[in-house]
Amino acid sequence: MNEERIVEGVVLILVLLGTGITLISSLGVIRLPDVYTRAHATTKSATLGILCILLGTFVHFAYFHEIVSVRLLLGIVFVFLTAPVAGHMVIRSAHRSGVPLADISVQDMLKDDLERMAKQSEQDRSETADAKPGAQGGAESPEREEPAGGDSGQSGERERSEDSDPSKRESGETGPSV
Repeated sequence: MNEERIVEGVVLILVLLGTGITLISSLGVIRLPDVYTRAHATTKSATLGILCILLGTFVHFAYFHEIVSVRLLLGIVFVFLTAPVAGHMVIRSAHRSGVPLADISVQDMLKDDLERMAKQSEQDRSETADAKPGAQGGAESPEREEPAGGDSGQSGERERSEDSDPSKRESGETGPSV
């Protein structure tokens, strides 16, 4: 009987803790100033609250009814994996659609990262355009690096197929024409 009381206490603590965390999360949705902090409240604390409630339910059924519910375990895993990803996607789409941050926000790190990535992409494009073979017989500059995207073999195949064209070999043209 003492063992039953301990398990009841653990179940009670898990369910009450989950309920309290979910209540705090719902208050955060009401009180917080913008979509970003509200989404943070719902994904972090509500996920933890729901996980505590489901875990308490699992322990209750496993001990008192001797039922191991695979549905509860799958529910725990599903909520644990999908809720943070969904919250991240909501925040990211809100940011990309131009929803402003709250006035109390200090720094927009995602904006800084996106700007840095755009500059890097623009530099990569300009380096690629500068490194393309010119009208000087297709000689490539020695400092050109192959792109990391995996298409390094495609340009070489095109050059080989043009080099193997007998009409171009006879006339002396051996590189891709640009």
